[in-house]
Amino acid sequence: MKKSSFYTAIATATLTLITIQTGFAQEKGKQEPPSATELIKEMDANEDGKLSKDELKGPIKNDFATIDTDEDGFLSLEELKNAPKPKRGKKQ
Repeated sequence: MKKSSFYTAIATATLTLITIQTGFAQEKGKQEPPSATELIKEMDANEDGKLSKDELKGPIKNDFATIDTDEDGFLSLEELKNAPKPKRGKKQ
């Protein structure tokens, strides 16, 4: 094998590996938002099956009044399932 062919093969293999690695890294960065069941499981500190505003953090706490459709001061599994999906910003 000629020297130039060898270096071309090495360069091609390296670029291929970099491309594959970058693709996996981008896929890894994409995460689905947690389901309503997962939210309750993660945030329900007193384990009563519903979420009070004190148990919440992040954007869901800011939208509490919108999601709490029966206005009982708690978010039920049904209310979380029917909650409007958050709007995502554009990628830069």
